Amino acid sequence: MAHAHKHESHEGQSLVAAARDAMERSGEQWTLMRSAVFEALASFDRPASAYDIAEKVSQTQGRRVAANSVYRILDLFVGANLARRVESANAYVANDHPDCLHDCIFLICDRCGQTTHLDDDSLSGGVRAAAKEAGFSPVRPVIEVRGTCSDCRTS
Repeated sequence: MAHAHKHESHEGQSLVAAARDAMERSGEQWTLMRSAVFEALASFDRPASAYDIAEKVSQTQGRRVAANSVYRILDLFVGANLARRVESANAYVANDHPDCLHDCIFLICDRCGQTTHLDDDSLSGGVRAAAKEAGFSPVRPVIEVRGTCSDCRTS
């Protein structure tokens, strides 16, 4: 059974502030570059690659920002629960509730690329239990379901 609680989802400046607070609570600094990368990531309406984010930050700052630098920051964000990595797309989404740690399920539309992030601990809990029974120590299951979103299905 999924944990029944409400997430405090954030958007806009509230999301940036929640991300900054979570990063600082984890003992990391919230630098201007980290802020720029997070704001760029959060501005996308679908998963964004490090190259997409680097391009957006470069445009905003008026100077070239390397994708390698963005990758390092994104890895830090994933570790701090500020972002989630969509493995099959090698892309990232901002976590709109960085104070809640859940395994995530991504529903990915093969037509338009729209990705929906669900938290369902009952499903991922079963994956964790199966992995442990097989003698494997899972860190964080990532479940991705590919198909067609409701918008594309009706058009």
